[in-house]
Amino acid sequence: MKKNLFLLIFAVIYISAGAQTNAKTDTLPVIKFEKTEHDFGKIKEGTLATYTFVFYNTGNSPLVLQNVQASCGCTTPEWTRDPIMPGQKGTIKAAYNSYNRPGVFNKTILVKSNGGADVVLTIKGEALVNTPEPVSPVRVNPN
Repeated sequence: MKKNLFLLIFAVIYISAGAQTNAKTDTLPVIKFEKTEHDFGKIKEGTLATYTFVFYNTGNSPLVLQNVQASCGCTTPEWTRDPIMPGQKGTIKAAYNSYNRPGVFNKTILVKSNGGADVVLTIKGEALVNTPEPVSPVRVNPN
């Protein structure tokens, strides 16, 4: 009898603790990106390549981006600063400055929010070497 009573009490505590945990997570914001990677392909060296990542708050409370940090100084992020309400969208614009940076690039942007785990966004591509226009070998006599 004591064993059955103990099991009944344990089951009630376990079920109520699980319900409280679910209630807490059901009220949190959730960040959901349309995509987390963008490939610019081949761009001309010197180009300021930009892409706007779109995300939604699929949770049940306001989503706040706490920090958005690029992996290096050649990539600059701009993001929605106001809280994003449930069902609404926000954006993170990533700009890669390829000036004097020919070659393949693969840059990341770390997104920290109150919407769960951190998210890593990636931009990549190849900046083609900027070659000068050919100069004619024929000299023109100004006379």
